[in-house]
Amino acid sequence: MSICNRNRIMTGLRFLFRVTLRRLDQANEVYHIREPQKIPLVMSPDETRRLLAVAGSLKVRTLLSLGYGCGLRASEVVRLKVKHIDSALKIIRIEQSKGRKDRNVMLSPETLDLLRQWWRARPSRYDAGVPIAERWLFPGNRHGKPMTTRQLSRLFHQAADAAGIKKAVTLHALRHSFATHLLERGTDIRIIQALMATTNWIRRRVTRASQPE
Repeated sequence: MSICNRNRIMTGLRFLFRVTLRRLDQANEVYHIREPQKIPLVMSPDETRRLLAVAGSLKVRTLLSLGYGCGLRASEVVRLKVKHIDSALKIIRIEQSKGRKDRNVMLSPETLDLLRQWWRARPSRYDAGVPIAERWLFPGNRHGKPMTTRQLSRLFHQAADAAGIKKAVTLHALRHSFATHLLERGTDIRIIQALMATTNWIRRRVTRASQPE
């Protein structure tokens, strides 16, 4: 049994003893186990270059470039709309993502060019009646819905296999690789935290890197 599942059961037992049975003495005996803090697996700059180089289509190359070049979560990539892209300021507006937070992420000229190419090539069969600003950049197979994160994950693993990447990486590794490579190039950790909208694992990576071998 995983630590996460064990802690869920303990939460239920604590509620049972404390609220239902009024047995505070028993409730105090129920405790949670802290999960080990792990540093996410990342790809090297060479591996990310190979991954993007073997992307089988313009769509896949654009999707993976957004995950790596902008540090986006899979759910953030697939739910991008035209209104989220600010080509003048070179930013992408992420709305109400994890933790219901908004943030801006940087948009490189190379990724912006890919987005423009993809916009001209993307399927438009479901665009009728939808204002341009509200159109999905990556429409799915169902009317009014974007592509799914499962579809994106499958495309990522196909590219990783084609690139000969042997690590057991997942799609989320693109996001962590983006932050790690910025850190290695000397980018201020506070800037990275703002771009990623997270802090914990970045601090752990900095702590680990500062420790002597």
